[in-house]
Amino acid sequence: MGSESAIILFAHGARDVLWAQPVERLRAAMAAARPELRIAVAYLELQTPNLLDTLGALAAEGVSAIDIAPIFWSRGGHIARDLPALVAAFTAATPGVRVQVLPVLAELPGMEAFVARAILAKAGGAPLPETRT
Repeated sequence: MGSESAIILFAHGARDVLWAQPVERLRAAMAAARPELRIAVAYLELQTPNLLDTLGALAAEGVSAIDIAPIFWSRGGHIARDLPALVAAFTAATPGVRVQVLPVLAELPGMEAFVARAILAKAGGAPLPETRT
């Protein structure tokens, strides 16, 4: 029997399969940190599995609560329109599974400061001081 909870890392997808390697590394790091959770990956287009297939597979495994973490920097059309339509289609067909969409990357606490510090450090500039959020 699988975990009752899962997280799906939802990314755009690309023609080049190497594009997905950072997403898979993120999945592996999260799975190592939280082995009790099922961590899956799904793509909007160009790569498999797609979101509906991943949601369906998790539901078939007995998962009853799924958080979708969009691996998109900001809230554009895919997140504002495409993702809600996919979630609505799934939840209409599978009412016993709770699906929640988490914030995009730029909306996660501390993300902008973290990225700014990382870019400045790579560029050889003085990094920003640490901030607490």
